[in-house]
Amino acid sequence: MMHSSSDAAVEAVDLVKTYPSGRRSEPVRAIDTLNFSVEAGCVFGLLGPNGAGKSTTIKILSTLAHPDSGTAMVAGADVVNNPEKVRRAIGFVAQESVSDPAATGRENLMLAARLHGMRKREARARAGELLERFALSGAAHRPVNTYSGGMARKLDIAMGLIHRPAVLFLDEPTTGLDPQARTELWAEIMSARDHLTVILTTHYLEEADRLADRLAIVDRGHVVIHGTPDELKSSLHGDGVVVELGHNAAVDTAISAVGQIPGLAGISADGNSLRARTHHASATIPRVLSVLDNADIDVVSATVYRPSLDDVYLQHTGRAFQEVAA
Repeated sequence: MMHSSSDAAVEAVDLVKTYPSGRRSEPVRAIDTLNFSVEAGCVFGLLGPNGAGKSTTIKILSTLAHPDSGTAMVAGADVVNNPEKVRRAIGFVAQESVSDPAATGRENLMLAARLHGMRKREARARAGELLERFALSGAAHRPVNTYSGGMARKLDIAMGLIHRPAVLFLDEPTTGLDPQARTELWAEIMSARDHLTVILTTHYLEEADRLADRLAIVDRGHVVIHGTPDELKSSLHGDGVVVELGHNAAVDTAISAVGQIPGLAGISADGNSLRARTHHASATIPRVLSVLDNADIDVVSATVYRPSLDDVYLQHTGRAFQEVAA
């Protein structure tokens, strides 16, 4: 469990949330004694595949769902006992857009501002400020249904920021965007941070690595490891090795063969790819190739790389991230 902090902008302690199941008698635990703490001004990533519990956690923290047990504090307020205070302090950008596609970008921002109690003059000024910040001024008077996917997501985030929240929840904000639009949106998110605390859920490893100051890997409803991206990757000592086998290679035989090589650890297979870690890549790779050749196993390529967040996930869950995120 992460240690509690009185300075935390967001804190979850032993959160549990279950949902009824129509297929079995016992309810499904979406989150299971989940704990984390987020310092003010931090971009905190919740990383995990679909179904890991990320979205359920965000729903509880944003008062859209009640936990079965445990406590959660957001901007100094309890999400169960003082939900109105929490709602005033947060911005929320859901996976699906909430903008009116028939209204213009400016009209959507104005409506969001007015719903948050801003006076018309203040709302107009704030809308103009955010349209400029997110490079949407040129499209301010166009209906949102004429926007590209990237533009529409920028507008969604601008709507989440309209009332200057203390905490902004971004629930998989770049899902469905092409790589260029995703990169542009990352830049806009970082430029809009100011002193804002951002809680980001994502199943894109590179997104978590690039955006998050700290992150927690969530698997089956609880946090399995947390820290900065560099801390998590550095916790896996040595280099990663990937060996691509031939199309008809006997993968089980290959795993058994390379498993006899001293200094090679964490051996696993993903299709025809073998993955492992070693402290001495320059000496180990020739031995791997030799052992596989002696076993009459074709090798297409062998690559050495620095540990990634996918390796961290594999180490702590026993599964490759992409295997469960697909």
